[in-house]
Amino acid sequence: MIGTRPLRILVVDDDPAMVGAITALVGTEGHQVITAYDGLTAVKRFREERPDLVLLDLAMPGPDGFTVIGQLRASGNVPVLVVSGESAEAAKVKALGIGADDYLVKPFGKQELLARISAVMRRVDLAGTGRGAGDGAAGLLTAGSLTLEPARHEARVGVTALGLTPTEFRLLEALVRAGGDLIPHHRLARAGWPAEPDPDLLWLKPHLARLRSKLEAVGGPRIVAVRSVGYRIEADERA
Repeated sequence: MIGTRPLRILVVDDDPAMVGAITALVGTEGHQVITAYDGLTAVKRFREERPDLVLLDLAMPGPDGFTVIGQLRASGNVPVLVVSGESAEAAKVKALGIGADDYLVKPFGKQELLARISAVMRRVDLAGTGRGAGDGAAGLLTAGSLTLEPARHEARVGVTALGLTPTEFRLLEALVRAGGDLIPHHRLARAGWPAEPDPDLLWLKPHLARLRSKLEAVGGPRIVAVRSVGYRIEADERA
């Protein structure tokens, strides 16, 4: 198996042939597949089955893939890998901005699909063990009223828990570890997507916008953008 444990994977695509092909490919690695052929069924199966990973097409009957990503994110932080025939940059940025963890363009080869699955799950495992961004220490990290526990993949402002995706957690951890110092765009992108050799800087803005919203909703620290340079975290006063 290529770098990941057996998984329960929800495969969502309105093309039965594509679902069958993906099922066959991941089945050779011991993964179990749950299927859905439209957006409504996808959300229903996700809530019933609680898969480890979702492989999601964008164009489908009922709610499209973008809408489904938003609904999945409202229900939890399970990794979402978009598998789509849409290769336009705008679609990729939109999907990543609303919570997708990675984006794979059709057609693709078996090894590329399996490598993407391994990379996404490795990011989850790294976040869970506290070995994502920064020096890998597993102790508590703080910035004002914000507390991070990398070893448990938990973040809270005061006593309020933050529901963060693995990518959001890695970005926030990198900012907190910097202690308020500025992190250049390229360094922060590498922290957010450690398995990508050259992560696209366009991915940063939508993910940080979501992270900002979550922090602001509970009165946490601010993420400050320094135009054309990078980002830093500004601790709130109610530590």
